[in-house]
Amino acid sequence: MYVQDYEVDKPTTHKGYDLNKLTAKELFDKFGLEKGTIDFIGHALALYDSDFYLSQPALELVDRCKLYGESLARYGKSPYLYPLYGLGELPQAFARLAAVYGGTYMLNKPIDRVVYNEQGAACGVVSVGEDGKPAFARCKQIVGDPTYFRDRCAAKAKVVRCIAVLSHPITPGNEASSQIILPQNQIGRPNDVYVFCVSGSHCAAPDGKYVALVSSVTTRADLAENLARSANEELKDGLKLLGKVDACFYDWYEVLEPMADGRADATFISKSYDATSHFEQTTEDVMDLYQRLYGKPLDLSKTMVSLSPDDE
Repeated sequence: MYVQDYEVDKPTTHKGYDLNKLTAKELFDKFGLEKGTIDFIGHALALYDSDFYLSQPALELVDRCKLYGESLARYGKSPYLYPLYGLGELPQAFARLAAVYGGTYMLNKPIDRVVYNEQGAACGVVSVGEDGKPAFARCKQIVGDPTYFRDRCAAKAKVVRCIAVLSHPITPGNEASSQIILPQNQIGRPNDVYVFCVSGSHCAAPDGKYVALVSSVTTRADLAENLARSANEELKDGLKLLGKVDACFYDWYEVLEPMADGRADATFISKSYDATSHFEQTTEDVMDLYQRLYGKPLDLSKTMVSLSPDDE
């Protein structure tokens, strides 16, 4: 009830606690919560991927929990939204929006190299034209995935994952989709394990089939030598939840982050996807990328309907 009633601009809802000074751990202690409950709140509701937040001011924790509760109340059974036909619909939506605003969206075009001018700023890319010959696309700025700019990024972690095809749901309630977070302290690991499942109701699998993803951060050095064995050992707590599996595929990759903000060379690079399956940190990365590009925070309170020509 404290989180639900809390409002920053209403001191009467603070119950005497200054959440800018009180740490998350101290707030938990005030309410006498036990360790398992703390793990659940911090990792499954507030979506923290480590316990570092416990030593930080509690205000962000409360804001995150309020967001979860409000989203759950708004959308019903789940606080999460997932696009029909899978995440591939997001770039397709961008392609349509680009066309509306006069942009050009080129599908399945390789990038041979990025071209930089004498000042060291990006000025275009070399690709392949419709005639099969090299073609130069000029630009003022480049926004790209880190895999295109390995020399400008640093590896921060490794993610191991399993993609499984099932013929049954993975939850006791037989829900068509599920998002399960196994907190690190509950399974004796240094990192959380994430389990995500979608089905035919999302048009992401044939009717009667389910696609599950199990992932986590790992520090193992033998992933390339024996991926299946390493993945099974690292993800065993999440894999137990899947039951009988029709087929499974294993993968691992490095989490890359740009070493510069991109302003000096007009090259704005995103981070790699992390191990989480709820995309909270990916959303934060998009917000950061926007601010680096435009020098101001993204204001989502303005919709395309209410934007003026100057705002656009």
